[in-house]
Amino acid sequence: MQAPKCWPAPLLDVGIAKRELGLLPAPIFPADNPFSQLKLRLGDKLFHDPQLSRSGHIACASCHDRNLGWADGRQVSFGHHRLKGKRNAPSIENSAFYSSLFWDGRAASLEEQALMPITDSVEMNFTLDELEERLSNDPQYVQLFKLTFGSEEVTRERIAQAIATFERTILSRRSRFDIFLMASEIEEESQKQRLSAAFSDESVRGLHLFRTKARCMNCHNGPEMSDSQFHNIGLTYYKRFYQDLGLYNQTRNYDDVGKFRTPGLRGVMNTKPWMHNGLFVNMEGLLNFYNMGGVASQKTREDPLAPQTSIHLKPLKLTQNEIKDLMAFLESISGHPARGPHMRYMPEP
Repeated sequence: MQAPKCWPAPLLDVGIAKRELGLLPAPIFPADNPFSQLKLRLGDKLFHDPQLSRSGHIACASCHDRNLGWADGRQVSFGHHRLKGKRNAPSIENSAFYSSLFWDGRAASLEEQALMPITDSVEMNFTLDELEERLSNDPQYVQLFKLTFGSEEVTRERIAQAIATFERTILSRRSRFDIFLMASEIEEESQKQRLSAAFSDESVRGLHLFRTKARCMNCHNGPEMSDSQFHNIGLTYYKRFYQDLGLYNQTRNYDDVGKFRTPGLRGVMNTKPWMHNGLFVNMEGLLNFYNMGGVASQKTREDPLAPQTSIHLKPLKLTQNEIKDLMAFLESISGHPARGPHMRYMPEP
């Protein structure tokens, strides 16, 4: 068994920097929102409290359920008065490592992201003024904010900081792949073999395919298995029922039509259905979609909104046995969903 530094070079397109797969690092907490145990506990309470919605029935946890991989298991989420959203709820696991949030990257930080669903008319349909007033009239929250921040003021900034702190602690649990990586660094041979036994031959072949023939590492790389970039893989459904222009809605740049943020793959088998629209409910079908090269499309001078698919998508010519090996690898990187904060990663008090 070889350590990652000894693995064959991955198959990467020109311009793609090599970011090898590996164990997750500890999350970094921003200087203007440092970690504290009290802030974590307050954020946990806020995250699970339906008082953050106008109706008093919808919490952040309604769409990010710990028992469903911190997603919600639906094609698209529903919110206020059971209104359906347009997009699948992404898992918040490992969101500490992303430089932009939401499928279209409209939030630059977890602090910014935390407040957006609250004010979205389809989701929680509240206002921040009303939220501050509601929580300020709750003696328990007033006391918790005083303990956490040193004064009783309940503000939107403090609410966002607490929720973001909680979200930064939701990290993937150890998977069979993580144990395999840890075993590769152990010198004692019997212990190495014992730890690596759970990583099947199919998973090993799938790992090799993931890094080479299947071309996955062009976008799914690094410890979190995401490049945090935006790509169009052909699911824009331009001028059809499921049309979603993605990043373009934020930038108004024609080159961004149909682009969505690359999701991290850790825990991927816990969070079906997949993709921004939740239309894939079967992983074998999703891998076959990539195998055929996605859905090719090309913008034209006559219609600059016509989407152009990523240059990284190409027919792969994978056999069905190779697809099964890839599925085995995806199973191996999907540990049990996080039950709550990973305290072993947290800064010392």
